Amino acid sequence: MTEQQPYTVLSSKDGLELRRYPAYVLLQVREPGDFMPAGNRAFQPLVSYISGNNAAGQKIAMTAPVIQQTDGEADHLVSFVIPSDFSFESLPLPISSRLKIVAVAEHLAAALKFSGSWNEARFAAKGEELLAAVKLAGLETEGSVYWARFDPPFKPGFLRRNEALVRVKDKEGK
Repeated sequence: MTEQQPYTVLSSKDGLELRRYPAYVLLQVREPGDFMPAGNRAFQPLVSYISGNNAAGQKIAMTAPVIQQTDGEADHLVSFVIPSDFSFESLPLPISSRLKIVAVAEHLAAALKFSGSWNEARFAAKGEELLAAVKLAGLETEGSVYWARFDPPFKPGFLRRNEALVRVKDKEGK
């Protein structure tokens, strides 16, 4: 079974979840272009790395979700969450200079789950819905919306799990 990124649900109301994520590590690539083609192109260098095309020649298990975030006007950051048995320090270095290893500190995020097929308009609409719900809940965002895809592309759309997420400020200071 594919390891899924852990989190704790702190509250849930009207489909909006407030979550606490422990620290984790991402393998990330920047890809220019339109949202969907960029996400598809970014997948190959990430898969190559976990398939053993790294400095140690080590295979690394696939996890879920695959994360995508728009960065600027024409770039997208696409990331694999690294399995929890690796740390930033223990992860083999990438051979490709396009790949970056990113340590992410513990944080809060607001999440909105949805099913269905993947397309830019649907993801954008869910992102706007998330931001409206976050504002209504009186939460303050940190950064921009990002999307999580949990299932392979061959899974029927109505069975796919997707999420729109955004970091929110932690009022407890954690």
